[in-house]
Amino acid sequence: MKKIRTRFAPSPTGYLHVGSLRTALYCYLFAKHNEGDFVLRIEDTDKARYVEGSIENLVKILDFMGLEYNEGVSADNDGKIVQKGNFGPYMQSERLEIYKKYVDELIENDYAYYCFCSQERLGKMRKNQQVQKLAPMYDGKCRGLNKDEVQKLLNEKTPYVVRLKVPKEGFVEFKDLVYGKIRIENKTIDDQVIIKSDGFPTYHLANVVDDYLMEISHVIRGEEWLPSTPKHILLYKAFGWDMPEFAHLPLLLNPDKSKLSKRQGDVAVEDFLLQGYLPEALLNFVLLLGWNPKTEEEIFSLKEMIQRFELLGVNKAGSIFNTEKLDWINGIYIRKMNLDELTKLCVPFLIEAKLIKEVSSIKYQVSSTDEEIDFEYLKKVIALEQERMKKISEIGESVKFIFSDKLDYEKELLIWKKMTIEDAKNNLQLVFEELKNIDENNFQSEKLLEILNDLVEKNSLKRGEVFWPLRVALTGLKGSPGPFEVAEVLGKEKVLKRIEFAIEKL
Repeated sequence: MKKIRTRFAPSPTGYLHVGSLRTALYCYLFAKHNEGDFVLRIEDTDKARYVEGSIENLVKILDFMGLEYNEGVSADNDGKIVQKGNFGPYMQSERLEIYKKYVDELIENDYAYYCFCSQERLGKMRKNQQVQKLAPMYDGKCRGLNKDEVQKLLNEKTPYVVRLKVPKEGFVEFKDLVYGKIRIENKTIDDQVIIKSDGFPTYHLANVVDDYLMEISHVIRGEEWLPSTPKHILLYKAFGWDMPEFAHLPLLLNPDKSKLSKRQGDVAVEDFLLQGYLPEALLNFVLLLGWNPKTEEEIFSLKEMIQRFELLGVNKAGSIFNTEKLDWINGIYIRKMNLDELTKLCVPFLIEAKLIKEVSSIKYQVSSTDEEIDFEYLKKVIALEQERMKKISEIGESVKFIFSDKLDYEKELLIWKKMTIEDAKNNLQLVFEELKNIDENNFQSEKLLEILNDLVEKNSLKRGEVFWPLRVALTGLKGSPGPFEVAEVLGKEKVLKRIEFAIEKL
């Protein structure tokens, strides 16, 4: 049985789109599920769109996401781009002689031809086709040139491209592993350019040659390449090569059903990571954008993904990119995290929010008060929000009240339901007097809850009449962690100050 080999072949054009991450993930999972190889190839023949540093960035992100590949382009310990494997080079710009050899073979066997049409002529041709409401296709002017005419134009150094000579009759039929049987009439297929005027191949030629020579068994890519697949199949047939299996993945869509694009928000993997989405959560999210486990399960580790993934589970319909679902999944992963690791991830966001300054790797300073704090204290702060966080970038806004010198809120927020201002003031005074007498060492959430529950019963009050004003006094927020957990983190002195401040407000 032929070994399963998949490839992820992005262009280095600036950033990794989340749709490309999904393609990489599906290629990786399919290969690993079938004990095959996953290859990273770089399609860098479009020099106009090349962005400096994007290959390094791409390799770094795939590594960070945990998608290890068996061969292809990678980085050494110094971050320098290297290539490993027996089927290289893995960068198309280094394979130009290979493509030239196969193009010459196509021309020799009358499966391709030189086209000397100028951009001006092609422009006029397309305008005429638009006026006549015809499909934009090359009209075949150079298709009939004889060898002498071609040689004369070549001798005169006339600029040219090379086009695929598509049969005018018949059809191309193939089975897509997602979309099923597909049949395309040859007369609807354009004589596609396979070598550009700069001598570089187009995607159509390069990906066919590379996939064959690299022994790729399954081509898994986005739905946008489905209309091009008949052109690729014609190339396989022209060369007399066995074809890989094809699987095209459904589009990613905005909530309004338009194609997911940068114009409507973040689409780069880097953007999501910078916002504090965890790599494992982002992978879990994109897994479900087009794949159905056929159960109610929604949370999968990478190991579980490998065990469960099959192309039969990929949907045909486009998938809505729902950031609320991403937030929900990310929140689950945050809650499962080790507190030390979560705190380390949160520290840069607290510094960015100007809440703390870094003194050393374990010592910090509160920006508003210059108070010295340590990593253990920060862990207590983060623990307050771990159950509520959806993404790590929210932490600065969420715990700002802990590091504030003075809270800013309207006094009306201290009033619970039908209480009067006087009631709230009296209840806070009761709490103040009770907490004033507690030893600092007993200032722990469980003990505080026990003491204040007794206070509520002793004074025939409702819990909300005491706990709500206290929560607001300590946080200045309508929604926040519980007042007892907050009190423990703040400590006795700050708690009493904040209660006094609330009483003054009232």
